[in-house]
Amino acid sequence: MFRLSHYMHQLVKPTPVRRRNGEVKPVVIWNLTRRCNLQCRHCYTTSADHVFPGELTHEQAMGVLEDLGDFKIPALILSGGEPLMRMDLFEIAERARKMKMYLALSTNGTAIEGELAERVADIGFDYVGISIDGIGATNDWFRGKEGAFDKALAGVRACKARGVRVGLRFTITQENAGQLPELLALADGEGVDKFYLSHLVYAGRGDKHRGADATWSHTRTAMDLLIDRAWRAADAGCPLEIVTGNNDADAVYFLRWAEERFTSEQIAHLKGHLQAWGGNSSGVGVANIDPQGAVHPDTYWSDYTIGSVKDRPFSALWTGDDPMLAQLRRRPRPLKGRCGACSYKMVCGGNTRIRALQLTGDPWAEDPACYMSDREIGVEDSDRLTVTPFRGKSRDPIHRFL
Repeated sequence: MFRLSHYMHQLVKPTPVRRRNGEVKPVVIWNLTRRCNLQCRHCYTTSADHVFPGELTHEQAMGVLEDLGDFKIPALILSGGEPLMRMDLFEIAERARKMKMYLALSTNGTAIEGELAERVADIGFDYVGISIDGIGATNDWFRGKEGAFDKALAGVRACKARGVRVGLRFTITQENAGQLPELLALADGEGVDKFYLSHLVYAGRGDKHRGADATWSHTRTAMDLLIDRAWRAADAGCPLEIVTGNNDADAVYFLRWAEERFTSEQIAHLKGHLQAWGGNSSGVGVANIDPQGAVHPDTYWSDYTIGSVKDRPFSALWTGDDPMLAQLRRRPRPLKGRCGACSYKMVCGGNTRIRALQLTGDPWAEDPACYMSDREIGVEDSDRLTVTPFRGKSRDPIHRFL
């Protein structure tokens, strides 16, 4: 996740660079269930409204939670499917809350009303992220259910009415890119705390619909709008936080924007912060546990499993000798193509490896969703590679590149 507003503030009110020291404990995104009342076009878990066999039992889930607490992870994000459809969601959340870790809920928001809204508020989630992928009928089309927009918006309002910190999450594609200004206006009008723009990742139904991914022109236009909004907010002290996810080239685009407007001293400071962050954090600062207990480098690496919490604790799996984790934790990573030659790879970390894997079969190939030109990233003498979609199964090719 690229915290645009945070780094924008470094240009206004700079703070010392904080570099990672010692072992990095990951933020864990835990997909508690694959069941969901919606059928979103970009769902990376291919969720649906029925029971999926093999999901962790209540006893297994509570055991996982105790291990995460003992391992002292900094943050836990409870996700799905739709996590509110798991019957013991609140028991899990209540126990996690007592562990003093940062606790977030990732939901479509359509069920947050009445007594359930009260329970969400009573838990004391640090943050509730609600997904909205367009205004009105556009959102309903993306999410496969009429009325989903109105119910999600009601969920936002229910959270705000109860003092819960809430944000909107928006996945940009060719079909909804033009509604970004309206969504930002909606965020302002509803007084939400955070706006999160996610780039499409080629996983689950998102891979099936990758032909609808935002063009580089769409993405650059969206970033121009978000950067302008973040700058005005930082300059005026407005509270809305803007973040982006799943395309770490956003940090490079922002840095180049800043280079045209600020002093060399300010740029050196900003670049120091961005390099300390390091870009893509799959397998390093972020981890995933799926509904059946399989552990992955992040939520989109479903075809690569480190192991299962049914067999070994998460802490043991994460600190073991898995070869893919070892490669992901290298700095710089063994990147190829434009990503390998890029002058900014210490800022973006090589971007989202799963897109490269899905299109080429090689997790270290260039990310096809990087929207920076060769000239902008300092590889003027190389041509943008033509990426041929890989047609085989992802898991086998992964092991060829370990």
